Amino acid sequence: MTHQVYLGLEQGTLEQKNAFWTAREISQQPSVWQQLLAQMVQQQGELQDWLKPVLALPNLRIILTGAGTSAYIGEALQAHLNARMTMSAGQRVEAISTTDILSNPGLQLRKDVPTLLVSYGRSGNSPESRAAVELADQLVEDCWHLVVSCNPEGALVTSAKDNPRYKVLLMPSAAHDQSFAMTSSFTSMMLATLMLFTPDQAQYDKMRVLAEQILLRDLDSIETLAALPCRRLVFLGSGPLLAIAREAALKVLELTAGGLPSFYESPLGFRHGPKSLIDNSTQVLLLPSANAYTGRYDADLRLELQKDAQALHISAPVALSQIAGLEDVWLGFPYILYCQMLGFFKALQFGISPDNPCPTGEVNRVVQGVNIYPYRQD
Repeated sequence: MTHQVYLGLEQGTLEQKNAFWTAREISQQPSVWQQLLAQMVQQQGELQDWLKPVLALPNLRIILTGAGTSAYIGEALQAHLNARMTMSAGQRVEAISTTDILSNPGLQLRKDVPTLLVSYGRSGNSPESRAAVELADQLVEDCWHLVVSCNPEGALVTSAKDNPRYKVLLMPSAAHDQSFAMTSSFTSMMLATLMLFTPDQAQYDKMRVLAEQILLRDLDSIETLAALPCRRLVFLGSGPLLAIAREAALKVLELTAGGLPSFYESPLGFRHGPKSLIDNSTQVLLLPSANAYTGRYDADLRLELQKDAQALHISAPVALSQIAGLEDVWLGFPYILYCQMLGFFKALQFGISPDNPCPTGEVNRVVQGVNIYPYRQD
């Protein structure tokens, strides 16, 4: 029997550490992205036929929504889509989490504004995701739904059947992560959205090469970085990379079962209070922008932190020369892959099983214990 090797560890060792699925799902991402693009080529005509009349609606509001990691997809994409999509006056893209829609639907949804709700869900069974879709149909007169999911059997997908106002965009089966933390599912759903609304083959090709280089070349250095005796870990990124920093912080927090407190901010925002958490046990990972203007602020903060000489360690995923020519939204893919690997090795350092870091069930792969209350407008 052939045993596979993922992230430098043999299958038997990974299974013993209850880490097999996380390692495999991090490693497989460039391959899954290729599967996704091939799949989307087959569906392109059908998807565009459905989208075209929706995107032609005056004053259309496109809401990117999800919970937790799925919500950060929208946060990472919102500004890029607003800048790159061809939109008429009054149209806009917004990122609003399902948790915010559910808790305050009257503030988040507009009755008389045509809306395309783009719902992200690995399983499609999150109670907030299902409720957000129902609330949108209840409160918005002209509402359309694009369901982006990894699970063909999930509630988001099955509820869309035979409804002309719903369209489903399914990820390759491998993107339906079996591990606790979202890895392949996050990057696949983000990539699917970019290639649907603002396709750019050249950017995709460049970012995939960089991601593959990280997997092949940086394994030992990431493992060494993970072995540093830090007690807090900070991720910093600007623009679309702020959401990637947020997702990276969540990955570390999840995979270490809260054993390693992790934080996120923008380089400019970090000075406004959060910088006070820096001490000699704090590790900082800066996610530098490839944009020359934005990158000047990244460089300034890095120099400042080095001059302060308070942090345990300050680093970046790759050299600046390797990111030239990539837009930041595309740079997010290799960056989050790097951070997923770092979180994986941090978990092993803490003696935590990455596939199921919370076996006692206080936190679950699919959120449980959410009460959904009926909403009535006054």
